[in-house]
Amino acid sequence: MIPIELLEDYLIDQEGGLKKLLTWFLNLVMQLEAMEQIDAEPYQRVDSRKAYRNGYKERSLKTRVGELKLKKPQFREISFETRVFERYSRVEKALINAVIESYLQGVSTRRVQDIVSRLGVEDLSASSVSRISRELDGRVEEFLKRPIKHSIPYLFVDASYFKVRTDSRYITKAFLVVTAVRDDGYREILGARIADGEDELFWAGFFDDLKDRGLSGVKLVVSDGHKGIQKAVEKSFLGASWQMCHVHFIRAVLRNVAKKYHKEIADKIKIALENETEMQQLYLDLESRGYSKSAGTIEHFQFSLWNYRSFPRNHWRRIRTTNGLERINKELKRRTRVVGAFPSDQSFMRLGASILIDINEEWMTTKKYLSMDTD
Repeated sequence: MIPIELLEDYLIDQEGGLKKLLTWFLNLVMQLEAMEQIDAEPYQRVDSRKAYRNGYKERSLKTRVGELKLKKPQFREISFETRVFERYSRVEKALINAVIESYLQGVSTRRVQDIVSRLGVEDLSASSVSRISRELDGRVEEFLKRPIKHSIPYLFVDASYFKVRTDSRYITKAFLVVTAVRDDGYREILGARIADGEDELFWAGFFDDLKDRGLSGVKLVVSDGHKGIQKAVEKSFLGASWQMCHVHFIRAVLRNVAKKYHKEIADKIKIALENETEMQQLYLDLESRGYSKSAGTIEHFQFSLWNYRSFPRNHWRRIRTTNGLERINKELKRRTRVVGAFPSDQSFMRLGASILIDINEEWMTTKKYLSMDTD
């Protein structure tokens, strides 16, 4: 039974309380592992006992809630083995792998030992790195090639950019990511790909691969205003509508407006996005103030701003932007910052896809993103 004081701590301070609760749980897991390995409970006198305890060794473990200080049991006669430390997350393994590869290939000038030790890793042997690479590559391939079993009414696409070493020089590459809301209301990350750019051919090829894996039923595709995405969507998903992300639309209009007017114009855009008749007035206002490029942005996207309204009203708030993908991109940037530049596409994909796998598992184990009951 969970100690009552831990539950009280959690109710008072959820972040600190969760850390204490996780520490207690993982220590309990190791106690149970120890009992199994020596075939005896603490202080129990039985003939089947295989070894005797010899205190504890304090070990730290990096987790999402912070660094945990755990007590690892020790035996006199044999070594205690636990999966608690060996099975650290895919992301931590991928990050370690990328840091080491970058260091070995001269990409990173940081002290790799300091970086890795801060990640809670003690063993830097070549065999360990090779084993981690093989394991990650297998998981990544399985994730990126898995069948798409559900019908997908809503598709969200976006790209973020990272430095990757290619032919002894650094170049910026696009990390294309596609997410979806399935017909059962759950979100799912369908796939990812590294590309040299975002033109129509790259996106069309990506969409073709997704369709080969079973993608079907697409009714609405949401993205920023990149021409390559728009053209690929038009050809790849006949009968589907393309929706310009409202957040990206606001940014695009403000791009050619003097900074001192950003708040004023942004407020007007938000009002206009709720009322189509206001958008024409905003167009005329921008033209009269000399912001013809911003007015041209409104004119260019005017037929792609309200397609989301053809779908159930209770879906509108979540299908008119790519906010979910924006959060993924921020997490990718945060987790890859320690690496800086990647030594290869494969090295980046190990880390990027590992992060996506973790996020996808979280999505699939939380409540539905949308209620698909339209009654």
